[in-house]
Amino acid sequence: QVQLVESGGGLVQAGGSLRLSCAASGLSFSNYAMAWFRQGSGKEREFVARASRTGGSTIYAESVKGRFTISRDNAKSMVYLQMNSLKPEDTAVYYCAARNTQFGSGSPRDYSNWGQGTQVTVSS
Repeated sequence: QVQLVESGGGLVQAGGSLRLSCAASGLSFSNYAMAWFRQGSGKEREFVARASRTGGSTIYAESVKGRFTISRDNAKSMVYLQMNSLKPEDTAVYYCAARNTQFGSGSPRDYSNWGQGTQVTVSS
């Protein structure tokens, strides 16, 4: 059974940084593209970033490009999201997701494996 567990969320002031982690188990991690999505209150879940199986290819949403960095450690079955220069509009529940493909996708509908989410709140 695939299990994804996020951690690292919290309350931070605008301009600050957070590092989210996602621990994966129950899957051959290196066979899965990994992604981060977020969902603000009353909003639809939206794509944030994704990494290919090796981590050699990464894609970001325009809203976070240059501020967020996705990385993965296949030896540890971990994926990370380093978030810098945080803004109040980054406030959301952040989810990691896994898809058994090379590059993944920017659509949440393409992912069947999800974590429970971790809350990130950025105060102004």
